Amino acid sequence: HPFYDRDEVHEIYRDWRKILDSYRPPRMAVAEAWVNPSSRRALYARPDELGQAFNFEYLQGGWDAEELRQIITDSLDTARAAGASATWVLSNHDVVRHTSRLMLPPGTDDNAWLLSGGHAPAVDEAAGLRRARAATLLMLALPGSSYVYQGEELGLPEVADLPFEVLQDPIWEQTGRVRKGRDGCRVPLPWTTTGPSYGFGAGGSWLPQPSGFAAYAVEAQDGVEGSTLELYRRALRLRRKLLEGEDLTWAPDAPPGVLHFARSAGWRCVANLSGTPVQLPPGEVLLASGPLEGGLLGADTTVWLA
Repeated sequence: HPFYDRDEVHEIYRDWRKILDSYRPPRMAVAEAWVNPSSRRALYARPDELGQAFNFEYLQGGWDAEELRQIITDSLDTARAAGASATWVLSNHDVVRHTSRLMLPPGTDDNAWLLSGGHAPAVDEAAGLRRARAATLLMLALPGSSYVYQGEELGLPEVADLPFEVLQDPIWEQTGRVRKGRDGCRVPLPWTTTGPSYGFGAGGSWLPQPSGFAAYAVEAQDGVEGSTLELYRRALRLRRKLLEGEDLTWAPDAPPGVLHFARSAGWRCVANLSGTPVQLPPGEVLLASGPLEGGLLGADTTVWLA
């Protein structure tokens, strides 16, 4: 479209920045800029414009160590060149939740999967949650800003089997009922383990919640050691203490399928995406996304080490 990603819009955002900076404290903003080439996104994140931009390359990256390493490296370089902070995101209201998405075979058509009700192919929810937890610790260890989408802190999967008659996303009607839309990641999150809406409200939820949501409820996870909610809480508390600077140094001796990097504060992140256990590097374990046994870092597991 001739109006798409015009250079002239940046003059407008510079005016916005003046308004944002007039507040005390100054307000932040983030660009939702789907642009091609992706290097154009950094223009929106310049300090005299919006300051940050969602990193869609990272969101769309597969569960592949080399692919993610390249995306991370390029993202940091691009942000640095723009004088901006790098950003990271795993889920939002427009994509299949990463607990389910990261388990789909490469090349899977998300819409076809949703139209099948999540049965072709079927997704192992337990394995998906294990991978999602590992992805979370990897993301939160990266320099810059991380965005957390509502419900991912509970480990919610995509609700792929919503009946056609309850769909709310306009995409369903706009495409002649060809694309199922984004309702599966927008189903209201569960607060309690019982009730007609799992605590969402007395009037019920605007999209039906599956019965399995009870196990993911805040009430079921709050204060429970090892729960996904407590993993997020611990990771965010640690992140505030550990995360400083925009540096990241890749370990030169990481095994294939493993991402291993160090941060300037003296801690490291090791994520095993290889599919098989690997030797756990030496160091004090600060936090792990899953159990560590026999000096090994299991498949789909991430650990932070001092």
